[in-house]
Amino acid sequence: MTESNHAPTVDLAIIGGGAAGVLTAIHALCQARPGLQLALIEPDLPLARGVAYATGHEGHLLNVPAGKMSGFADVPDDFLDYLCQLQAYPELDRDALARHYVSRRHYAAYLQLRLRQAQQGSAAQLQLVNDSVSALQPEGDGLRLVLGDGSALRAGAVSVAVGNTLRPLPARGAQLLSRAQRVEAWDYPAVQAIDPGVDVCIVGSGLSMADSVVSLLANGHRGVMHVISRHALLPLPHAEGGAADFDPQPLLAMNLRQRLRGLRQHARQAQAQGLPWQAVMDRIRPLGQALWQSLSAADQRRFLRHVVRYWDVHRHRIAPSVHAQLQALRERGQLQLHRGRIDAVSADGDHVRLTGDGRRGSRLHLQVQCVVNATGVETRGQAMRNPLLQQLLASGLARPGPHGIGLDTAPDGQLLDADGTPHPRIQVIGSLRIGSLWESLAIPELRVQAAQAAQWMLAQAGLP
Repeated sequence: MTESNHAPTVDLAIIGGGAAGVLTAIHALCQARPGLQLALIEPDLPLARGVAYATGHEGHLLNVPAGKMSGFADVPDDFLDYLCQLQAYPELDRDALARHYVSRRHYAAYLQLRLRQAQQGSAAQLQLVNDSVSALQPEGDGLRLVLGDGSALRAGAVSVAVGNTLRPLPARGAQLLSRAQRVEAWDYPAVQAIDPGVDVCIVGSGLSMADSVVSLLANGHRGVMHVISRHALLPLPHAEGGAADFDPQPLLAMNLRQRLRGLRQHARQAQAQGLPWQAVMDRIRPLGQALWQSLSAADQRRFLRHVVRYWDVHRHRIAPSVHAQLQALRERGQLQLHRGRIDAVSADGDHVRLTGDGRRGSRLHLQVQCVVNATGVETRGQAMRNPLLQQLLASGLARPGPHGIGLDTAPDGQLLDADGTPHPRIQVIGSLRIGSLWESLAIPELRVQAAQAAQWMLAQAGLP
């Protein structure tokens, strides 16, 4: 009898216990018949935290108002109801709370509670496996999951929801810096532990940078904060008000250049009506996936080369209060924004020297005591530092997504193998589908994918 024959068996396995994985588990538990065995596999507990919600810092806010953050499309006020029942913000009435940007720490607790409630009300059995998955191997009418500790688990169907991977610091010598000299932006305790008196260089100017600055400020940081990125664009704020009133459907028939012209025209019209440009972005928000998928492959490449960073700062906006903090720091000179690309870092005693290409062919030279890597999410499937993803690609069970982004999937989320054939037992949700969908990171997309993934897994395992 082989080791595989001894492996415990479950009907369904969900790999990844962040927001996407937990939402999938909730839907599966709510729909399952008696006796179903479900495994939720996650190495880093507690559940539902992932990267976005792992912070316990009160100043790290959701990037959209609380009223838009329900984990369930059919219960749009669910997160708001949770906050009201918790009395998390007793000074705010319900309408004000719906418009408020609340601390992200509440969201993981919300999903954890909803998972416990689903588990208590389900006829199925949920097993939490505190481990990683290093390999997926077809076996008979199911799959064999090799865990990080070397043991195995068999499952009838699998959902892969492993979440985001941080890009490595893109500079020679980065790995030679000490732990005090090089800090990852997603390591929230390490950022908070930075000496308030030192000068810091934050590489990257997106949402992770904003989190790092908020943490440093809360710690009474006195040193200079240098921020370096290729375009030197800081995140833009949300604005009060609803969506602009125009029909966005004609955009789908346009090429990339025509769309950009059309959006600028809509922004001018909105301004003439007394609306902010943000109202235009809010109007097209529900069409995010359709806008990407209706572009030609050539226009998608042009977008990735020339437009993506400008799109990101307009699309992925931050709470007005956080934006105000960034602006105040710039005005008093404590936050200094540099346009450039770092190519090398080196330790010089207690200091770190950074060199790179600056604006208009100039060279950039900085000296600080600490470098924070805030370069954001790694999107290239083959560059993600995840043993499972590397095994899937190497074995031919998976192939990179369009333009090398994430993994390639069928329209329903089934994993496509090296030949483009959908795997009948493996479903992918979340950030790994960016190449195919583009909009596949935020809760409005994750909650829909999670519901669909649960239905698909139950059907594939013969357990409707």
